[in-house]
Amino acid sequence: MEKKTIKDIKVGDFAFYEKTITEEDVKLFAEVSGDHNPVHLDEQYAKASIFQSRIAHGGLINALFSTVLGTELPGVGTIYLSQESKFIKPVYLNDHIKAIVEALEINEEKNRVVLKTTAYNQNNEAVVVGKAVVMPPR
Repeated sequence: MEKKTIKDIKVGDFAFYEKTITEEDVKLFAEVSGDHNPVHLDEQYAKASIFQSRIAHGGLINALFSTVLGTELPGVGTIYLSQESKFIKPVYLNDHIKAIVEALEINEEKNRVVLKTTAYNQNNEAVVVGKAVVMPPR
């Protein structure tokens, strides 16, 4: 695990985390979050939806950014202040997701970093795009 202070981070620095989204992940996220929407949990219901199959929770995919921020860039001790996300494409069970964060702006005076957050599926299609603001460790 990394631990980068504001002085260690440069615009353009990036890090990523990859994970295949499993049925177990979706079930556990539903339990933890309380989001039991049947489009995530009931294949018959999901087949009749616009997605035609079960999809992962958007919050589950956003949580992958948290993994990168808290372990790699900036790393241990990072405080996650905000996240803006736009969900571009659904993430289906067994999709392989690569969550990437990239430093866009650095404000040393306020100890803040703005990062671009993008998640891609196994076809290199963006599924989530956004921005995060964090306070790196001192």
